[in-house]
Amino acid sequence: MSTPIDLTALKNRQMVTWASGDYAVIGTTLQIVGEQLAEACDLLCDEQVLDVAAGNGNATLAAARRGCKVTSTDYVAKLLERGEDRARAEHLDVTFQVADAEDLPFEDASFDAVLSTFGVMFTPDQPKAAAELARVCRPGGRIGLANWTPEGYIGQVFKTLGRHMPPPPGAQPPSNWGTEAWLNSHFDQRDFQLQVTRRLFNFRYRSAAHWIDIFRTWYGPVHKAFATLPPEEGAALENDLTELLNRLNRAGERSLVVPSEYLEVVITRR
Repeated sequence: MSTPIDLTALKNRQMVTWASGDYAVIGTTLQIVGEQLAEACDLLCDEQVLDVAAGNGNATLAAARRGCKVTSTDYVAKLLERGEDRARAEHLDVTFQVADAEDLPFEDASFDAVLSTFGVMFTPDQPKAAAELARVCRPGGRIGLANWTPEGYIGQVFKTLGRHMPPPPGAQPPSNWGTEAWLNSHFDQRDFQLQVTRRLFNFRYRSAAHWIDIFRTWYGPVHKAFATLPPEEGAALENDLTELLNRLNRAGERSLVVPSEYLEVVITRR
């Protein structure tokens, strides 16, 4: 009989991971995803919008630029501070609040739109997080998500990390959120209408070595892996990532351009 996973311990471990490095360095390069998601959700001026697991605020800024009244949340306060700096620089009025995606401190049906770009998919208790998104979205409102797929580049990065640092038994892969079957099973079609579009985000770096240097320095999961593994295993991880990057690179020897598939999801609550 398998031992139940300690979700609280896993969440605490994840919090330490995402607080390491500085995700904002990576997150700012993903801004276009937030903009596209805001358009897909057809955000309207003065709508109440919640950004869940907002990181440094890509969807937050996209919604605020469209005149929405935005509340930006994450359980890592340092990331919210970076989002607040960005909003201040653009003179955007946004409320920032530390909050757990699995236990959102808001009333039922509080928001016209609930967004998350590559954020809520990393919660340990995935069904609970999905239920919270649904709970705080009003009838007729939209839940907008950008989730890496298992087959895409970042999905493969996490599989590579998992081979070198296996996750705790029972932990669910974040890329579940990047499959239509999982989304349909957690957002029942009797209550929700799903629209799913497959998109690509292009990671643009000088070389595989440049990508690895940036991510091992700033991106929490990769930073933590290299910091934890002994030197010989760290070298093996670097070799595996280099092979993956070079195999998927579409720029040839001139540079590095690696497309990574994600699902752009708009879920309308009936």
